[in-house]
Amino acid sequence: MPYVLQTNHLTKTIGGKDLVNDVSLHIKKGEIYGFLGPNGAGKTTVMKMITNLWKPTGGSVEIFGETLTPKSYEVLKRIGSIIEFPAFYEHLSGYENLKLHAEYMGYYHHGSIEQALELLDLTDSAGKPVKNYSLGMKERLGIARAVLARPELLILDEPTNGLDPAGMKQIRDLMKTLCTEYETTVMMSTHILSEIESIADTVGVIHHGRLKKEIRMKEIEQMSLAYTELSVPDQKKAAYVLAEKLGMTNFKIVGDGQIRIYDTRVSAQELSEVLVLNGVSVAALGKKAETLEDYFLKMTEEG
Repeated sequence: MPYVLQTNHLTKTIGGKDLVNDVSLHIKKGEIYGFLGPNGAGKTTVMKMITNLWKPTGGSVEIFGETLTPKSYEVLKRIGSIIEFPAFYEHLSGYENLKLHAEYMGYYHHGSIEQALELLDLTDSAGKPVKNYSLGMKERLGIARAVLARPELLILDEPTNGLDPAGMKQIRDLMKTLCTEYETTVMMSTHILSEIESIADTVGVIHHGRLKKEIRMKEIEQMSLAYTELSVPDQKKAAYVLAEKLGMTNFKIVGDGQIRIYDTRVSAQELSEVLVLNGVSVAALGKKAETLEDYFLKMTEEG
C-alpha cells in the first residue's frame, strides 16, 4: 500500500460551480500532511469527501488501499476526524460526550477516555457540562474525541481555531507524539502557516479549488534562497543606488520600505556604506532565508 490516503482527480460541483476540481492527494503512512490554503480554497470540501460526509461529483478516494464507498464502515472506523467546528451534546459533560462516542465507535478500552482528556488538558473540566466550555476547550474536546479510539488516520480541519498560543503548541506536540509513538498518519488543514511549518513532513497547497503543489518540507528547505533584507525609508532611491552604483539586478521590492537582495557579490558592510554615502538611510539590514510562507504566497499567486 503506497499511500494511506489518496484522492484521484477529486471534484465537487454544486449549482454549476466547482468547489474543488481535479484534486489528487498522496499521503504516506506515519507522516503529518499539511493541507494549506486561504479561507474558501476548498480544504473543508475535500475533507468532507474524504470522510464520506459528501459524495464526490467526480473522481475517487482511496483509504488504506480501498476505494471509499457509502458502505465503507470498517474503513471509517479506522479514522478520527474533526470537520469544521465540533458539535456536542451541550447538556452532557465532556466525559459523557466522549463515552457516547466510544460506544458509537464500539471502542471499549479501559482508561482511554481519561487518557484522551489528559492529553488535551481537560481532566479538571471533564465533569462540567459542555455548554460551560470556552471555544478553545470545545476545540480541544473535539480533538480528544478524534484521537480517543487511537485512529490510524487523523483528519483535522483547522484544529487550532479558537486556541491561544499555548494551546496551539500543545496540539503541535500532540501531533508529533501521535506520529512518532503510535504511527498515526495526520492530515491537518490550516491557513496559519506557522502552525504547520515546524511539524509537517509534506504540504499540499490548494487555491481556488485546485491543488497547486504537493511537496516535501525538506525540498522547500533545500531550495530555500538566502537573501539580504533591506529596510529603507526611500525605496526608489535605494533601488537606484543598488542598480546604478552597485550594478545589481537580482533584487526585489516586496513591501513598504522592504527590498530583498539575492545578489551575494556585495557584503552587507559594503552595501550599507554605499547606500549611506549616496544619501540613503538604512533602517535595518540582515540575512534571511525564504520560508514556507514565501513559498505559499508564490503558489497562490498572492506574493
